[in-house]
Amino acid sequence: MKFASFVQGGKLSWGVVESDVLYAASAALIADYPTLRALIAADALKAAFDQREGWKTLTLDQVEWAPLIPDAGKIICVGLNYENHRKETERPVVANPTIFTRFADSQIGHQQPLIKPHVSDELDYEGELALIIGKGGRNIPADGALAHVAGFSCYNDGSVRDWQRHTMQFTPGKNFPGTGAFGPWLVTPDEFGDIPSKRLQTRLNGQVMQVAHFADLIFSLNRLIEYCSAFTPLSAGDVIVTGTPGGVGAKRNPPVFMKDGDVVEVEIDGIGILRNRIADEAR
Repeated sequence: MKFASFVQGGKLSWGVVESDVLYAASAALIADYPTLRALIAADALKAAFDQREGWKTLTLDQVEWAPLIPDAGKIICVGLNYENHRKETERPVVANPTIFTRFADSQIGHQQPLIKPHVSDELDYEGELALIIGKGGRNIPADGALAHVAGFSCYNDGSVRDWQRHTMQFTPGKNFPGTGAFGPWLVTPDEFGDIPSKRLQTRLNGQVMQVAHFADLIFSLNRLIEYCSAFTPLSAGDVIVTGTPGGVGAKRNPPVFMKDGDVVEVEIDGIGILRNRIADEAR
């Protein structure tokens, strides 16, 4: 099953994606579950999917996409979770995941402009796999942690590198408005299939910049859920963004940063392509 968030008539909505069609959730369901996060919290994905026939349909090119979980209570991001990225950043080996956070209102959806702030010329791409929590909990054991996942999606953790380097803390460079692209849709675990075999690829203007398989993660998805749930309760609709592989623009020679008019794509096997055009911040 695939679910997406989108804007319809100026209001946030959600629906089911099948092939090249989006089934927009009925008004009755939206009244009960106004966001995809609310639907996930009610454990109602399957029930909603089964009701899709008869809903209004849109072709995918008619959709104004929203961030997949625009109202996430927590967006927990993982840094340095691929060995080639750890090495290119010259960071030490660590025993536990590197964690930072992103604010929900910094996010954009598929096909929406990814904003280059006017205070920096160092906007970088970071293609990543995002997992969305379905069943919350605290101190979730690694064994069985994936049973707490509602689904998976693509994420581009757009990073303003000079602001990221202001101190040892990453937060400023990771939270500029319009820099966190999330989508295009949620794919449930049964449809996503075998996680380690799946490939992530990031392209900038058609050129491949990052390639990795999820078997290459330093800390597995199970371990990330276990670790994060130890220091904070996880709730339905929370998001864990699992890390980016090597090949980031800041570590290339010469560096490659995104600029107005560029197109960045994050593609994940079994999910699809998250595509955004870069736009300068309006002054």
